[in-house]
Amino acid sequence: MTDVATGATETGPRQRPRVEGGREEEILDATVEVVAELGYDRLTMDAVATAAKASKATLYRRWSTKAELVVDAISRAKGCPVPDDVDTGSLRGDLIALSCDDGGFTSEMPMSVIAGLLTALHRDADLQRAFRERFLAPRINVVNRIYARAVQRGEIAADVDIELLSTTLPAVIIHHAFILGIEPTDELILRVIDNVILPAARGSQAR
Repeated sequence: MTDVATGATETGPRQRPRVEGGREEEILDATVEVVAELGYDRLTMDAVATAAKASKATLYRRWSTKAELVVDAISRAKGCPVPDDVDTGSLRGDLIALSCDDGGFTSEMPMSVIAGLLTALHRDADLQRAFRERFLAPRINVVNRIYARAVQRGEIAADVDIELLSTTLPAVIIHHAFILGIEPTDELILRVIDNVILPAARGSQAR
C-alpha cells in the first residue's frame, strides 16, 4: 500500500529515481567542481545544472536539496576517490602512500572540496553529519586499519594514544593549508611524519 501524501510504501520510503546512464556521474563530477570553485554557500542548483549541462528539473527529481546533492557528489564523484587501503610493511610507508597518492593531501580536488565546505560545516548540522558519515568515515576506516597493523608490528608503543595520533597528520596538514595558507606538498607531509608522527608513535620509548 502506498501513502499518497508521502510516496512511502509498507516496505519503506520511496526512493528517488536515479539519473539514467552516465549522466548521474557527470552531474556529480560537475557538482564537485562547483563546490571547489564557489564553495557550498554560493553553490546553487542553477550553477550545477549549467556546469553539468542538465536541467534543474533533472537535478530536483534526483536530489531534493543542495545538501543531498553535494554530499552524494563528494562521496561518489571520481574527483574525490576514497584512498586505497595500503600495506607497505611499515607505518611510515603506509602514511606516505596514503597521503601523497590520488585522494591524498596533495590531490587538489579533495582539498578544494574541503575548503569549499568549511564555512558551512560548523553551522549546518545536517551537512556536517552527512559529511562525517559519507565522506570522512571511509577515509577514517582506511587510517584505522593502517594504525592497527602498525600496532600489530610493534611500531607503536603501548602508552600511545592511538586515537589522537591517527588524527594528528591530517590536523597538521589542514592547519597549514587553510589557516597558514601553506600548500600541502610531499616535503611537508614527510616532515610531519618523520618529526611528529613517528617520534610520537614510539611514546615513552623515545624519551
